[in-house]
Amino acid sequence: MSMDELIYDNRTILAKADLALADLTTEGGVLQPAQAKKFIRILIKESTLLKLATVVPMRAPKQLMERIGFGGRILRAGAESTPLTAEQRVRPRTGRAELDAQLFKAEVRLNNEVLEDSIERGALRQTIMQMMGEQISTDMDEIVVRGDRASADETLSQIDGVLKQAVSHVVDADGAPTDRRVFRDMMKSLPSQYLRRRKQMRFLTSVNSEIDYRDALGDRPTPGGDKHLEEDLPVKYSGVPVQDVPNFPEDLGDTGNTTNILLTDPKNIHIGVWRKIRIETDKDVSAGELIIVATLRFDVKYAIEDAVVKAVNVAVG
Repeated sequence: MSMDELIYDNRTILAKADLALADLTTEGGVLQPAQAKKFIRILIKESTLLKLATVVPMRAPKQLMERIGFGGRILRAGAESTPLTAEQRVRPRTGRAELDAQLFKAEVRLNNEVLEDSIERGALRQTIMQMMGEQISTDMDEIVVRGDRASADETLSQIDGVLKQAVSHVVDADGAPTDRRVFRDMMKSLPSQYLRRRKQMRFLTSVNSEIDYRDALGDRPTPGGDKHLEEDLPVKYSGVPVQDVPNFPEDLGDTGNTTNILLTDPKNIHIGVWRKIRIETDKDVSAGELIIVATLRFDVKYAIEDAVVKAVNVAVG
């Protein structure tokens, strides 16, 4: 095939791709509400952390989260026809956190082989949404976990992630591996009013950290110990599941082999995604490639940072 014939063939395929993607690139590429919801569903489905957290579709790049609650007892001894005194009355604690969605972009190039197959099956839109959604969800997990405005990594420096934001209750494992003593100290460090919801809580940690704890349970000379080694059973401490999150770091500390553990209700982690997700396309005719650029904004905040404990200096093998 001559170069002219190749370019003509490429143009034909890319023209078909333009037609197939016409409804994704209207209005400057901003996805329609139904399309944006579908893309967000793909992000959640393919992610580890987004599945557990509270995902907030934001109406604007900035959005306030109001919170209200009580820090202790509100019941008082009462007497007939006698109101409580001013000292006995309680005002709820109020506060707010602001989701400030930052801009992120992803660029993907699809060659003619992928385009032809997808166009023939009438699945080009789904192919693009699925492929980009899978990788973007993985990248979002990493940013939500490891984001740090002081980071030298340009992408990670856009926001502070859940590890950086957890500052009120910190437990130093001092190089110990993941075991029941670390979990015990974490639970003791959590304000008691939050422990009443322990069934909703999770220990979130790295993959090898979860493996270390599973292996420690397997050392017990009991049938239960054997099952934790032989079967993919959920592992728990005091009824709280231990959940591995693939993007948790395992290269922290002076020795480069420590990780962190978070104890919280995952729904306490609010990930805001601005609903105006943009998909734009261009083409490289001579290379026979369709260029797709996805633009989205997101942020992460704890609804209640006081309800989080972070363990540091946890050794991983």
